[in-house]
Amino acid sequence: MNSALIIIFLAAALALVLGLLARGGKAMTLEHWTVASRGFGGLLVFLLQAGEIYTTFTFLGGSGWAYGKGAPTYYILAYGCLAYTLSYWLLPPIWRYARQERIVSQSHFVARKYDSPVLGVLFAAIGVVALIPYLVLQFKGLGIIVSIASYGAISSTVAIWIGAAIITVYVFVSGVRGSAWTSTIKDLLILAVVLFLGIYFPLHYYGGFGEMFRAIDAAKPGFLALKPSGEFGLVWFQSTALLAALGFYMWPHAFGAVFTAKAEHIFRRNAIILPLYQLILLFVFFCGFAAILKLPGLAGSDIDLSLFKLSIETFDPWFVGVIGAAGVLTALVPGSIILVAASTLFANDVLRGLKPNMRDETVARTARGLVPVMALIAIYFTLQGGQTIVALLLMGYNFVTQFFPAIVCSLMRNNPMTKAGAFAGVTVGVATVVAVTLSHSTIATLAPFLPTAIQDINVGFLALILNVIVAGVVSLATRNAAVASAERA
Repeated sequence: MNSALIIIFLAAALALVLGLLARGGKAMTLEHWTVASRGFGGLLVFLLQAGEIYTTFTFLGGSGWAYGKGAPTYYILAYGCLAYTLSYWLLPPIWRYARQERIVSQSHFVARKYDSPVLGVLFAAIGVVALIPYLVLQFKGLGIIVSIASYGAISSTVAIWIGAAIITVYVFVSGVRGSAWTSTIKDLLILAVVLFLGIYFPLHYYGGFGEMFRAIDAAKPGFLALKPSGEFGLVWFQSTALLAALGFYMWPHAFGAVFTAKAEHIFRRNAIILPLYQLILLFVFFCGFAAILKLPGLAGSDIDLSLFKLSIETFDPWFVGVIGAAGVLTALVPGSIILVAASTLFANDVLRGLKPNMRDETVARTARGLVPVMALIAIYFTLQGGQTIVALLLMGYNFVTQFFPAIVCSLMRNNPMTKAGAFAGVTVGVATVVAVTLSHSTIATLAPFLPTAIQDINVGFLALILNVIVAGVVSLATRNAAVASAERA
């Protein structure tokens, strides 16, 4: 057993132990398992929110896109800053209502706001479907990290099964508390590793950051600048960054993490700090840029390997193991939060939506029992898929962003959207995403007669526009019908 594998194994074991200890002898009621009895302070909420940045997407997707795509990668930096700024106003009213009504999930929130269990079931079903690609992303990244960092001693498939087993065990036992405890170690380690690599690679291989970018620009002119139009051009960048920013807290697990806080001022304080924390992603991009001229020829999903391949060529096995350990934790922690959210959605909002008389104790047992089921589903799709890390994340964002109009409208004093409007808008938006994804279409192929600027818009953003239009029309029609009916009565 090489030294890298030993360090990776110790990191995984530490995550398991911390996850199990997090239970602290407390009874796993539904509220405690899903939202930790709403008792987390600022630090733990910060770590849960920051966990949305530092996942396997950080190590692999961010560096991989910097290596393979260049300037379009900056959208990752832009959307996080926009999302955290938005959270200053968005999250406190969500938290207040959830605390008042003892809400434990996103679809539970929507069902109560619109007084519509059916709408809650729709949100829950879509949420579970959207979370699967996100969980696949974590497992896919885990497999890549362990396989590469262990010098092939453990295959990607075996690593995925082991990682899924670890997550399943501590999520089943401790719920969201296990995720919060393990996130403390994860964030400390990944910050240290990312900062070191992002500074070391440019200095070691190029003599500095300026020299690195000049060398890349000379070898690949225009690679570091956004194209004015076309695939991954300026319009795509703008629409994708805005789409992802609006969808950031629409992920069921990110939305549910809001409920764990014990006070609303936590969100405003975190909203000030988190955009600065997001800047650490620049150092991830530097790793990918540094690999461009040192590891030429990576293509397709192999671009996700750039950071680790360069690390293996640069460092001794023990330090590669440290990098791999940080990468493993970036998969285990977000993966565990996603499993809690997906299992809760299905048990509390799909099954209970269909059988309203289910007791909290039954729902809690069902949610915990669904954890291994959700993990197995994600493993299946992980072993079948071949998309890049970023492509998987973008697909999930296209789904969850369709929730934004209905949720934001529900926070208004006089909600302009009816339950029928919300249902119709979300259905049309998701159906558009599904149709375009399955047909591998773009706006350019669907409507080549449109101006170039419109053709370059992210398809998920187009689906969101259709969502808003349909929701508005249906809301207006159903509200007018309700008023007319009331006047006749």
